[in-house]
Order: sequence, then structure tokens, then C-alpha cells
Amino acid sequence: METQSFSIRKSFLLPLGLVVLLTLTLLVCCILLQVPLAKTLILAAFTIPVIALFIESSLRRVTIDEKGVQIDKPLRSKRIDYGELTAVDTVLVRKRAFISLSSEADFIIISNGYADFGRLVNLLLERSPEKTISDETRQMANNPPEKSSDVFSAWIAVAVLVLIIYVQLRGAF
Repeated sequence: METQSFSIRKSFLLPLGLVVLLTLTLLVCCILLQVPLAKTLILAAFTIPVIALFIESSLRRVTIDEKGVQIDKPLRSKRIDYGELTAVDTVLVRKRAFISLSSEADFIIISNGYADFGRLVNLLLERSPEKTISDETRQMANNPPEKSSDVFSAWIAVAVLVLIIYVQLRGAF
């Protein structure tokens, strides 16, 4: 069995990256146009978590190999071998799905924000011990939900930022 790696969907990372770029552009515009300091500081405070979210999302990986599952995030990673698994459970909240992999010592939660989530779930179920897999997880694997609200929200943020930049620059010239 070969190692499979999964990352956050590019359909989410693209608009999120544009939000970062547009927010930084707006920040530069605010500095150059000498917008009041309070507004610039508020925008700068908003920019920091957006950049952190983009970096976190871009670098997040789930790796499934013949021995276990590993999740890599900036500055930390977790691994659970299949032999250590005590439960593979699912929580569904509308179109949002979370798979919880539990062992005696640790747990990993994987959301359906990853690209090719259906294949990720099926690989997990193929390799996990049968007795650890919940009925809900088996049912969800037959028809994994596809989440799109985060992508839609990110594109709305892009549109709002473009509008704000347009208004800022229109008033400057």
C-alpha cells in the first residue's frame, strides 16, 4: 500500500489567498492615503488572523500510510497507528463532517475541508480495524457531504474587499 496525502481544498485556498492579498493591498492603501491611524490599526489587527488562517490551511496535511494516519499542521503533528485505534466516529453538522480517530493516548479530528474527502474516508475505513468503525461513519462514507459554504464565504470576502479598495481609491483620485 502506498502513502496517500491530502491537503485542504484548493477551491477554498484560492479565494482565501486573494483575501490575504487584498487585505494587504488595502493596508498599503490606508498607509499611503494617510487614513486615520485607528482604522489602519483595526485593519492590521484583522490582517494577522487572516494570514495565520491562510498559512495554517495551506500547510495542513493528512497522510495515510500502511501503518497509520498522521496530521501535519504548522509547528505540530500527530500520528495514530491503526493498531492503537479505539474508535473511528463521525459527527455531521449540516454539510460539515468531522471524523474522529481515537486511541488510548490521543485523538485526531479530520474535517471534510480536505480535497478528495470521499477517498480519504474510504482509505481510512479500508485500513482501520473493523471493530473501531462506527455505523454512522460507514453510512457517511457511502455519501460523504461536500461543504461549499466556506468557499462561498471566502469569495464574498473577496468581493467586499474589492469594493472597499475601489471606494478607497476612487476617493483618492
